[in-house]
Amino acid sequence: MITIPIASPETGEEESRVVSEVIRFGMLAQGPAVAQFEGQFAHYCDVKNAIAVNSGTAALHASLACAGVKAGDQVIVPTFSFFATASCVSMCGATPVFVDVDPHTFNINPECVAEAVAKKTKAVIGVHLFGQPFDIKPVLDICDDHNLALIEDAAQAHGAQYRGKKVGGFGKASCFSFYPTKNMTTGEGGIITTDDDAYAAMMRKFINHGQSEKYRHTMIGYNYRLNDIGGAIGCEQLKKLPAFNALRSSHAAYLDSHISKKGLITPYRMPDATHVYHQYVIRITPDFPMKRGEFMTSLAEHGIGTAVHYPIPIHKQPVYLDQEISTSCPVAKRLCDEVLSLPVHPNVTEPMLEKICTTIQGVI
Repeated sequence: MITIPIASPETGEEESRVVSEVIRFGMLAQGPAVAQFEGQFAHYCDVKNAIAVNSGTAALHASLACAGVKAGDQVIVPTFSFFATASCVSMCGATPVFVDVDPHTFNINPECVAEAVAKKTKAVIGVHLFGQPFDIKPVLDICDDHNLALIEDAAQAHGAQYRGKKVGGFGKASCFSFYPTKNMTTGEGGIITTDDDAYAAMMRKFINHGQSEKYRHTMIGYNYRLNDIGGAIGCEQLKKLPAFNALRSSHAAYLDSHISKKGLITPYRMPDATHVYHQYVIRITPDFPMKRGEFMTSLAEHGIGTAVHYPIPIHKQPVYLDQEISTSCPVAKRLCDEVLSLPVHPNVTEPMLEKICTTIQGVI
């Protein structure tokens, strides 16, 4: 039986209270709580606009579509990420161009981005994977040089910082997810941040059936709205986010200092960046005396939950197997075989951390 789960959403009386208030108020769709949450999240990220949506995938789709990505275009994406990073490109009718990642940060490799730019390239999606920002400046320079839209996939990086500035304000748009296991949640949901007012206005129409006003549709859009229950939960979770992230970082520091095994590599932290540890991801290399699956089974027998994020590069997913790819992406392939996530969420206690570390140290 797993007694230390890999993820554990943290909600409390505050969230219960505001949900009850929304229900009593009676406006369950896009009401005042959503508007309040958007304003607070924009302020938190130090950007002009935040547009709440019903998922991180919706955020990515809306950002690309309103940036003009369409059939015949190409968008550069890292192949080591969650599937939605690429599927949102396909949802626009465009083609994802898969590139390899940095072996230390696991994030998109700027050199690979530069090599992949072509005449049909319209945008680049950089993922702040597992809570650590990708190296934004060189990727942003490439985008500026070629007039490409940079979209930050910040689904796992609420509160992470790059060179002293929070992620969410570097690209044309940034996309966050509020799935229950993320650093903060609205149940389900997402949000888009941007400093471009006209772009924000277009996305507000796009996520509301393309309406410029009620029953006047000036574009083809979708029902991507966040409901007011989610907005209310988001307001409370945002208050708690700094404490949540501090706990994740403290737990990661403990694991860093208490795990030392041949063939097991703990997470790398990029200089000038703040990692918020959506996941604490180790690598189980060939020098480790157990196979990854055997190691996971052994930890599970001791009640410790683990997970593999992610076992298959996106370009090797069945739906994309017929797509031409210019490189084999060897780093991503190796990471898919080696990565393993350990519990680091706010509900992990010090005795749990001790158990995780002593178990790992004694399992071989």
